[in-house]
Amino acid sequence: MTDTPGTPVPTIDLRDDPAAQRAVVDRALRTAGFLLVTGHGVDPGLRAEIRAEARRFFRLPAAAKEPYAVKVGGRGWLGPGAEANGYAEGTETPPDLKESLSFAADEPTGDPAVDAEWFRPNTWPAETPALKPLVTTYLAQMRALSDRLLARLGSALGEGEDFFTRHTAHPTWGFNINWYPGADTVGPARPGQFRIGPHTDFGTVTVLDRQAGKGGLQVYTDKHGWQDAPYDPAAFTINIGDLMAHWTGGRWRSGRHRVLPPPVDAPAEELMSLVYFYECTPGTTIGGVESHTYLRGRLDAITAG
Repeated sequence: MTDTPGTPVPTIDLRDDPAAQRAVVDRALRTAGFLLVTGHGVDPGLRAEIRAEARRFFRLPAAAKEPYAVKVGGRGWLGPGAEANGYAEGTETPPDLKESLSFAADEPTGDPAVDAEWFRPNTWPAETPALKPLVTTYLAQMRALSDRLLARLGSALGEGEDFFTRHTAHPTWGFNINWYPGADTVGPARPGQFRIGPHTDFGTVTVLDRQAGKGGLQVYTDKHGWQDAPYDPAAFTINIGDLMAHWTGGRWRSGRHRVLPPPVDAPAEELMSLVYFYECTPGTTIGGVESHTYLRGRLDAITAG
């Protein structure tokens, strides 16, 4: 466990004793809403293979990708101009400088109304057939890791380890492969334009596998303002969302963040992130708020155009 004074985002090792981490986790989630997590056991080679396959898709001509185009919250390709995360804060910003392949929960519950909205089949690009088995393997590992994280957070909150996980028997989840092309592809950023605009995530917990770069992730805290997020290639970057903050009665804060635009002095910089959003079971009520009614409203808010 690393907790350097002045650093709002500490690193915890999941192989360590949860009791020894409680104060560090609690402090981090009260200030930044972010952690780095090691000891997770997820193969870095798998992540590299997913990136390689996804890059083959993103590098296709736009006409080949267009049949997979969807709006935010859909399952498929979010093309240039589809999303503007700054809108979640009420800030009108230009669209985010990214493309995404978006997937979501697909194991039906048996409730037709719930399944029609939250548990539909995913769309897999025919041009990259190796992507489906790789992502399917990764998603199973993300589900298991997310429940481990929620157990750790329940302990850090001073509640039982099942405080959150008893509400994840049949959860929804989202998975985005975000491609951040260089300025040589997307052109110069417009005023107020980012790869992802400033926002907080909406749900429970986000597990991010990212790459280092000048145009990378920044985290906001009241004390430090915007800072580059610390990076460790062996670690996942974890942040909590609005529903988790609400679940804790406001004790913990949803991690505000952004992804900088392509750097002027490195116009060819290209990054790719694997972003897993883990939620609770539909119908869960958190402090009087129905979780998935809230989530749908926030997804609609960031749809550009």
